[in-house]
Amino acid sequence: MIRIEKLTLNIGAGKNPDLLKKGAKLLKAITGVEPVKTVTKKRIPTWGLRPGLPIGCMLTLRKAKARNVLGRLLDARSGKLAQSQFDQHGNVSFGVHEYIDIPGVKYDPEIGIIGLQACVTLERPGFRIRRRRIKCKRIPPSHRITKDDAVKFMEKEFNVSVGEEQ
Repeated sequence: MIRIEKLTLNIGAGKNPDLLKKGAKLLKAITGVEPVKTVTKKRIPTWGLRPGLPIGCMLTLRKAKARNVLGRLLDARSGKLAQSQFDQHGNVSFGVHEYIDIPGVKYDPEIGIIGLQACVTLERPGFRIRRRRIKCKRIPPSHRITKDDAVKFMEKEFNVSVGEEQ
């Protein structure tokens, strides 16, 4: 039995502080949860980045809230995903180009038109053994989630059609 471990939403703003504020406001409007700012860890002089500079915002949703928001995000993509959006470990990543495509979200002139990225992490019961503190163990190959398992889960649970590149 495969289930959703978490849904991570991300908006990259670069060095633009106005876009960062708009992105944080958008994530709060979509989910009702306050996002956290992501900061740089390395110095990249050619890009004008230094450690500690906020360059984006993100948040993580779990359980029922993640399932509800994921359904709305997939509706914004017309229920279509490409094979390349699934990795070999059963994770799914996709983007929404314009937030106004998401059902239940209205256009806000203060935000403008921006998009966001979503990453879905799937798990099976028993995956906690890799995160626990005492007797941490690896997940055996027979219990891991493959790309085909993730595709079947998304098709069954969310009526998503998985095809070639779009």
